[in-house]
Amino acid sequence: MKSKAEPKSKFREYPCLIREMTEEEGRGYLASFPDLPGCMSDGETIEEAVRNGYDAVDGWLEAAKTWGKKIPAPSKRETTYSGKFVVRTPKSLHARLAERAKQESISMNQLALTYISMGLVDDFFDDTEHKETRTKKRKSSKGK
Repeated sequence: MKSKAEPKSKFREYPCLIREMTEEEGRGYLASFPDLPGCMSDGETIEEAVRNGYDAVDGWLEAAKTWGKKIPAPSKRETTYSGKFVVRTPKSLHARLAERAKQESISMNQLALTYISMGLVDDFFDDTEHKETRTKKRKSSKGK
């Protein structure tokens, strides 16, 4: 019997990390794919998060093909990661992050995760056109 969460993608060998989201994040579960920077989705249940996640993988891979980007091979993870690590920051950075998270009505963890993910996406899509488009979007969203 097939699982309801079985992905449509033929690339289902990409490792999927699942974590429970906090109340500030909207609850539910987040599915992310470490081999594919910025590729993630969520759902109310683990099964829904996985199903939505593999839909996101399909979209990510299609976009990479369209942009002529190299698609990384799925990694084989022998180590299990908890998804938790501690970062020490200067007090001034901590204050700025806390204030920004409050403005966005999200947790500092979610804000930090977003910034880290954005950085990984920028590293993957290192072409000038993509960075210019992201810069324009960021500038236009600040003016709203």
